[in-house]
Amino acid sequence: MSLVAFYIEVVRALDELDAPYMIVGAFAGSVYGLTRTTYDVDILVDLKEEHFLALAARFPSPRFYADPDQMRDSTRMGIMFNLIDSTRGAKADLVPLSREPDYRYAFSRRIRRTFQDENGVAFEAWCARLEDVIVGKLKAWNEGRSAKHPNDIYAMLVFTFAGFSDVPLDLNYVTVRAPRYGSDTIALWNSLIERAKQDAEKYRS
Repeated sequence: MSLVAFYIEVVRALDELDAPYMIVGAFAGSVYGLTRTTYDVDILVDLKEEHFLALAARFPSPRFYADPDQMRDSTRMGIMFNLIDSTRGAKADLVPLSREPDYRYAFSRRIRRTFQDENGVAFEAWCARLEDVIVGKLKAWNEGRSAKHPNDIYAMLVFTFAGFSDVPLDLNYVTVRAPRYGSDTIALWNSLIERAKQDAEKYRS
């Protein structure tokens, strides 16, 4: 069993418990045209007291580690916590929304999207909108300058500009937020738009 498979189990449990969450990052990008073979599965959660206890009951010990006290303290302090399946050696990291307050507006805009698991089986989950996935990747690039973030943005832009996406992209939404992360980020964003528009024409011809 892979890490992604365990994350999917966790997502399904969050849905069953009506516990607010949102998939962000590269795995969210997979529903917007991102097709690289490895994904970071990032899940923001906004849990309350009833969710801590219910999630712990959903993943009981001794097989699972799902400590409601850790969830409670992590939410209060704004730090990541994890759920562990000791039998299969899988771990899922969950990020409290209190750690990422910049995502609160994005959280309020989250939408249901259809994903596929590793066996091609479809499942629905709460996901960040395309614009918010892009903004998150611009923010991450500004913090670490990893090439994977502009590459991911480029792939999603080409997919959208080529007419393959079933959701619209509000370029202005991203453009007005990019300056938060500096002039280099603005320049990167503008260059990605131009390059993706040019390359998308290949698929239109």
